[in-house]
Amino acid sequence: MRYKVRSEDFVVEERARFRLVPEGDFAIYRVRKRGVTTLSVQAQMARALGVRRADVVFPALKDRQAVAVQHGAVRVAVRAAGPERLDGRGFEARILGRSPRPLSPGDIFANRFTLVLRDLADDEAARIHERAPQVGRRGLPNYFDEQRFGSLIPGEAHIAKRILQRDAGGALHAYLAEPFAGDPARVREFKAFAAAHWRDWDALFEAAPRPSNFRSVLTYLRDHPTDDPEERAVHDRKALNLITRRLLSIYLSAYQSLLWNCIAGRYLESVMGDTPRSVEIAGMQLPLYEKLPTQLDPDLAIPLPNHRARYADPELAAIVEKVLAEEGFVLNDLKARILKRTYLTKGKRALLLFPEEVACSTAEDDDRFPKRQKMVVSFTLPRGSYATLVLKALAA
Repeated sequence: MRYKVRSEDFVVEERARFRLVPEGDFAIYRVRKRGVTTLSVQAQMARALGVRRADVVFPALKDRQAVAVQHGAVRVAVRAAGPERLDGRGFEARILGRSPRPLSPGDIFANRFTLVLRDLADDEAARIHERAPQVGRRGLPNYFDEQRFGSLIPGEAHIAKRILQRDAGGALHAYLAEPFAGDPARVREFKAFAAAHWRDWDALFEAAPRPSNFRSVLTYLRDHPTDDPEERAVHDRKALNLITRRLLSIYLSAYQSLLWNCIAGRYLESVMGDTPRSVEIAGMQLPLYEKLPTQLDPDLAIPLPNHRARYADPELAAIVEKVLAEEGFVLNDLKARILKRTYLTKGKRALLLFPEEVACSTAEDDDRFPKRQKMVVSFTLPRGSYATLVLKALAA
């Protein structure tokens, strides 16, 4: 099975709720993009409107390799209506009206996906056609999928784990000199150089990609050389806090998501017993059941692990304690004490995912792969759930 062969093969449309008013400080746009990132659209809209990039707010980032319909808010002058239409490289935007506030992630309640699955064998297409409505009825584990883990360092401790261990030097080394799973080629090249010339801050500064946050961190380290271990620890911590808050939050969320996946998988195994199938996510084999037991509460939500999380179920609490112990932590350790103004997310995540409005076309000849089949699958997921996980369940 293949998907995203063409951008048009993967279409995602936000479903959002927000209040429009006759006058407001923000113009709300509905944006359709293709082949560009949400951040690129943000920058283009800011330039076209003559506002700061920070004045263009998108509550969610959408995949570059897809057609995405999403919503953005632009801070505008009180009397200015904002242009009805904006067009740029890879996007078009239409104004919906005005709002008294920018949009937030909470305004998005779901995403509708329409996906073309290609390169299918006849029996594979038949199996997906049969399983699609079953997945909607029976549900599947609501794991975080691979897209969450671009900051994973294969074979090494995650950068956020080092932050939680209060190892600022180790976290800096991970940031500057260890390749993440999602790094582009030029960043991997720089990190290889950084690993070979570690603590030669002048050389690393000259080699760092331009522009990049690496240079901000390296400017501080270059300006504060020291061989004293205590001073070095202080400077490493200050340099670590020069990494942008958005990136630090992403790193913490990724590690927290790894822990949550492991906790959720172990809990399902404790309830279900044998695991007939599994799915690999970020190098971890997680149970994937064809049918979940009726006694399992479909509304059960598991707290995201952080130092204030509480697990009332004794069985779940024991699993959390064991998972954290394997990482060298107790629950109270899950606070980024060496960071300023950057925290682990609080809240809960539903254990189970029930796709809604599931539809599946009949298979037909694939125009891209001779003698193979293609079909269209569509479904709606709550915000924060992953379409790729549904595809893995269909193909299992």
